[in-house]
Amino acid sequence: MNKYSNTEKDIHKRIYKFVISCFNNIVKKIPKTVENLPIIEQISSSLTSMGANDREADASTSRKDFIAKYTIVKKETKETEYWLSVIKDTFLVKEVYVSNNGSINGKFCFLDYPIIF
Repeated sequence: MNKYSNTEKDIHKRIYKFVISCFNNIVKKIPKTVENLPIIEQISSSLTSMGANDREADASTSRKDFIAKYTIVKKETKETEYWLSVIKDTFLVKEVYVSNNGSINGKFCFLDYPIIF
């Protein structure tokens, strides 16, 4: 059981909110051009993998499985950070500010709390 369930530190809620926020505030606003489709596909893939592997980790039956799933979440988070940087630096979505610490428009998402195994 997650001791942070139903608190602001609940990792599952933070990841879910981050994924939804990225889709609503960034992915959906990227112009659907031939050049941008690979970026849209890549960030969509890394975002959905973060969420899905988080849920799988929550349902894991062993510590080894839990660590394996959260290792994937961590890797997908790094990939998502990369694609967010590409989007920001190429001005694909001009009105959204994505900072290096994972905040969108100055609001912290889930990256401000560490995951401890």
